[in-house]
Amino acid sequence: MKVHERRQEIRRFSDEEITVEVDRLRRKLLDLRTQTVTDKVTDNSQFRKTRRDIARLLSESKRRSQEADAR
Repeated sequence: MKVHERRQEIRRFSDEEITVEVDRLRRKLLDLRTQTVTDKVTDNSQFRKTRRDIARLLSESKRRSQEADAR
C-alpha cells in the first residue's frame, strides 16, 4: 500500500479505531522485537514500516485534537 493511500485510510478512521490500531501495531512491534531474539525475523523492514504507521496514526490523532481545541 502506498503512503498516500495509507494516509487517506487513516483519515477515514474514527478516534477509537486509531487507538485500537496503535495498540495493535505496538503489539506487532513488540512481537517483532521478540522474534529478533530468536532469529525468526525474515523481513527487517517491518520494524521501520510499523514504527512509521504508528507515527502516522499518532500524528492524525494529534491533528484532530488540535482542531478540536481550536474550535
